[in-house]
Amino acid sequence: MEHRGRHALVTGGGTGIGLAIALGLAEAGADVTITGRNQARLETAAATHPRLYPRQMDVTDEVSVRDGIAEAARTHGPVCICVANAGIAEPAPFQKESLDHWRGTMATNLDGVFLTFQGAMATLGRDDWGRMLAISSIAGLRGLKGAISYTASKHGVIGLIRGLSEEYLGSNLTFNAICPGYVDTPIVERNAALIAQHQDMPVADARAYLARGNRHKRLLDTDEVSATALWLCSRAARSVNGQAIQIAGGQVT
Repeated sequence: MEHRGRHALVTGGGTGIGLAIALGLAEAGADVTITGRNQARLETAAATHPRLYPRQMDVTDEVSVRDGIAEAARTHGPVCICVANAGIAEPAPFQKESLDHWRGTMATNLDGVFLTFQGAMATLGRDDWGRMLAISSIAGLRGLKGAISYTASKHGVIGLIRGLSEEYLGSNLTFNAICPGYVDTPIVERNAALIAQHQDMPVADARAYLARGNRHKRLLDTDEVSATALWLCSRAARSVNGQAIQIAGGQVT
């Protein structure tokens, strides 16, 4: 129960990686606010553990983020563990990608992390303990064909983490990014369905195609990512700061 009495906030916490991390933190004693745009999904997720608390919030909306985090802090205390997980992955060939699609991806994947961290850190005192985590991607470390806006946004997340780790060096805050490969989540399910449709292949073959994007040729499970997040929030990782940790079955870069 390492995090008993602490308040954690996980964006995109109603499903997939976010929910797995939120449940892990709750099991470690934290009160965990899970946020997202779909209130019904959040309430369903929150029903799985008594220390999960749903809060509707849109990370692309500055007022929604700042007001939502401030209200969560008034209810459960300062946000000392913040996991910026909310993200979208909608591939598009570069020449066919619209500016609206580019900006929408950036608004969620990069601006959302910026706003979430600012909002969470505003609830902390100058010398408070804190762990700030962002879920980036292997696409934040290398180019990903057919997903230029996603790749650029995830590179930006790592840059944000590295800059913040330097700006707050020597404080009680650490900033780290987790860079998973393809994880068996609803996002992969949707992308597999799109690939199957566009390539006229069975969905199982599309899933296998995505799995080959991981070095060990299988999809990751969400607990592999959540375990890394819990370690980064633990006392054991107190000197791990400014890192982009790969989880992809082998070396990515």
